Amino acid sequence: MTRKMTTRVASRTDAVAVGDVKEMARALAVLRAVIDGMAEGVWVTSEDGTVVEHNNALKELLFSGTAIVGHRAGEVVSSPELQQAVERACKENVSSRLELQLEGVRPRVVSVHVAPLGHDLSGSSAVFVDVTELRRLEKVRKDFVANVSHELRTPVTAIRGYAETLLSGALQDPVAAPKMVDIIHRQSERLSELVEDLLELSRLESRELQLAEKPINVAMAAQRASEAVRPKARARNTAIELEVAPDLFVLADPRGIEQVVLNLLDNAVKYTPPNGHIWVSATRIGEEIELRVKDDGPGIEARHLPRLFERFYRVDKGRSRDMGGTGLGLSIVKHLATAMKGDVRVESAPGQGSTFFITLPVAPPDAGNPATSG
Repeated sequence: MTRKMTTRVASRTDAVAVGDVKEMARALAVLRAVIDGMAEGVWVTSEDGTVVEHNNALKELLFSGTAIVGHRAGEVVSSPELQQAVERACKENVSSRLELQLEGVRPRVVSVHVAPLGHDLSGSSAVFVDVTELRRLEKVRKDFVANVSHELRTPVTAIRGYAETLLSGALQDPVAAPKMVDIIHRQSERLSELVEDLLELSRLESRELQLAEKPINVAMAAQRASEAVRPKARARNTAIELEVAPDLFVLADPRGIEQVVLNLLDNAVKYTPPNGHIWVSATRIGEEIELRVKDDGPGIEARHLPRLFERFYRVDKGRSRDMGGTGLGLSIVKHLATAMKGDVRVESAPGQGSTFFITLPVAPPDAGNPATSG
C-alpha cells in the first residue's frame, strides 16, 4: 500500500512539474509577445555587455540589416557613452539616461535608459525611445519664437525711436516731423500685418478656423484678388493678365481661395521688377482644378524651393524686409490649400520667373447652384 501511495504522489508531482513548465513557457511567450509589440526598442546584455536578446522594434529603430545578438553594445551602436553606460550597469549596478544622435541612412535622435537587470541577475537592459520628431518640433518652436521676436523687434524699434525723436523736439521741425510720422505709420501697419498673419496661421494650424465647402467660380475669385493688388501693380507698372475660363468651379472656402490667390499675386508683384508681367490661369485636370500664378521675375534657385513655404523663410532676407513682407504669406497659402483638401507647389529657376500651382477639388455638379457662387 505504501508503494502504491508513493507512486500516486510521484505521479501528481510529475503532473504539477509538467504544469509548471507549461505555465512558465506560456508566461515567457506572453512576455516575448509584449516586448515585441512595444514601439520602443529593447535589448538585454550579458555581464560582459554582449547583447543576448532584443525585440523587433530595436532592429527597425537602428535600421540594422545585420545581427545584433552576439555583439557588444559599442559594436551595435557606435557610441562610447552608451558602451560606458552598459559597463556601469553591468559592473556597478548604476542606471544611466542619455540621448544619442544616430547617423546613417535614417538619422535619428534616441533617448536611452540603461539599467542593471537586478534580482540577482547579471547583465543589463536598455530601452531606446525615438525622440526625433519631438526634438524637431522643439527646434521649430524655438526657431519660431526667435523669428517672431526678430520680426517684431524691427518695427517696434523704429516706432519707438522716431517717437522719442519727435518728443525730443523734432515735432516742431516742419520738414523732418512729417517724414518721421509717415515712417511710424508704415511701421505700425507692418506690425499690424504681422500680428494678423500670426493669428491667421495660428488658427489654421490649430484648426480653429472653420472653412466652408462651397462651389466657387475660379474666374470670379481670381478677378477679386487681382483687383485688390492692382493699385500696387500699377505703381510698379506691372501687368496682371487673367486667363481663367468662366466655367471652372472648385469646392473650397470663398475667403480661403481668394486669400490664396491674393497672397500669391501680392508676392509676385513684390518680387517682379518694374514693367514686369504676371499671368493667372487655370485648367481642369481630372477631378481637380489647377490654378497657376506665373511671373517673369528673377526666379528662385533650386536650393530654396523645398523651404519656400516655411514660416519666415526668405530667399533674400534684406530685400524681403525692405519690401515690408511678413515672411508668412506663403506659409498661409500652404496651410489654406491643405485645409481646403488641395495642395501647392512651385517651379522656378534663376532668370526664368516663378510659377505657383494650386490644386483644389472640382465642385460636383450637384454642390448647390454654381452659377451664383463665388
